[in-house]
Amino acid sequence: MKAIGYQVSGPLNRANALVDVTLEQPIATGRDLLIKVHAIAVNPVDYKIRQNVSATGDSYKILGWDAVGEVVALGDDASLFKVGDKVYYAGDLTRQGCNAEFQLVDERLAAHKPKSVSNAEAAAMPLTTITAWELLFERLGIRKQSHANRLKSEEVLLVVGASGGVGSILIQLAKTLTGATVIGTASRASSREWVTNLGADYVVDHSKSLPEQIKALNIDPVTQVASLTHTDSYLEAYVEVLKPMGKLALIDDPNALDIKKLKQKSLSLHWEFMFTRSMFKTEDMIRQHELLTEVASLIDQGLIKTTVGQHLGRINATNLLEAHRIMESASSIGKVVLEGF
Repeated sequence: MKAIGYQVSGPLNRANALVDVTLEQPIATGRDLLIKVHAIAVNPVDYKIRQNVSATGDSYKILGWDAVGEVVALGDDASLFKVGDKVYYAGDLTRQGCNAEFQLVDERLAAHKPKSVSNAEAAAMPLTTITAWELLFERLGIRKQSHANRLKSEEVLLVVGASGGVGSILIQLAKTLTGATVIGTASRASSREWVTNLGADYVVDHSKSLPEQIKALNIDPVTQVASLTHTDSYLEAYVEVLKPMGKLALIDDPNALDIKKLKQKSLSLHWEFMFTRSMFKTEDMIRQHELLTEVASLIDQGLIKTTVGQHLGRINATNLLEAHRIMESASSIGKVVLEGF
């Protein structure tokens, strides 16, 4: 099968940073699905792994943790899908990724692809959807409501880095399934427009003083913060704007955080890492199947829209190198997708 991978970790400009290769097609066993990959998306985790984790021995490391494809074979214990089903999923960081024609994925991590969108549009969703859902409802504890019977709540959510992949779906989930007031941050005009169109109630500029801008909104205090980037740079601002006993959740990798600053207000700190369930084979792994199923329904109802930002064409080393370059620049709006081999 065709695949794109590498053997030695390092920067993007090194020789063989990503190369086209031919590998043996894997075989489904246990609860695995064998997926013929149709479309993929690229995330910051891809370049972080490429920069820091080499392949074992003479093998190739295959990246990619966002995909849409067709089930072509089932392991003996798989029961949630049948051959021919189209699925979308993020998968497992400890296994080979979706930058290949065929991939194995545990069925508990996949769901039926939303019917109303294209393969590329659906591929943009899984990793960020799972991250946003777990962050919103499981880490920050914002009350989930039925879209049809939503009531305004006293929750005020600040989303920092709102125009990126996670922020783009987080805002939509918050506006569709909660009664929270949502403040998104963006600095460029295009980013501000994107965040506004996704449904944020207010947009403030993260390159300026967050406390001053939020105070000027004259609304209830911030009760929860979703910090999606540069958490160490904004920590003092979070402490200032958060209501006592508020919650801060982050997904990035700060070198250090002085969490003593959270003490006086009894603020709680929460990490969100969507690969925890698959890495540790937790008893509730199937929650990712369930939440992706629910979000597929929301997409098909027109309540959640895809977060595709750029489509770079076919899945090959040249186009994936460009996708990694875009990710490393931290300037993308929405998700970067590729489709077909």
